[in-house]
Amino acid sequence: MQIQINTDHNIECHEGLTTLVHNVVENALNRLSNHITRIEVHLSDENGHKRSKEDKRCMMEARLEGRKPVAVTQKSAKLDEAINGAADKLARLIENNLGKSQHQNGHHRDQRVTT
Repeated sequence: MQIQINTDHNIECHEGLTTLVHNVVENALNRLSNHITRIEVHLSDENGHKRSKEDKRCMMEARLEGRKPVAVTQKSAKLDEAINGAADKLARLIENNLGKSQHQNGHHRDQRVTT
């Protein structure tokens, strides 16, 4: 699973930030990595140097094998919170999408018995 990080002009992409993003994404999505080819992470500070309640934004897009890409966005006052929130949202979204496709393909059929 390849992880690509993009930042706006208000956020410096330094080694510590790169390590944080890689660790968070790998921890959140490791169990799904067989289905993911690439994760694109877009980090931005929507208000620049001004302080705001939820001005840090993390958008994550996952490229899945044989499927359309999926994306989520999380805003927070702190960049690390936005990254963690987006990774958790993305993991849930991918799990739901994979579960739905397996259900539609008949892999998870309901085994109820009616009388």
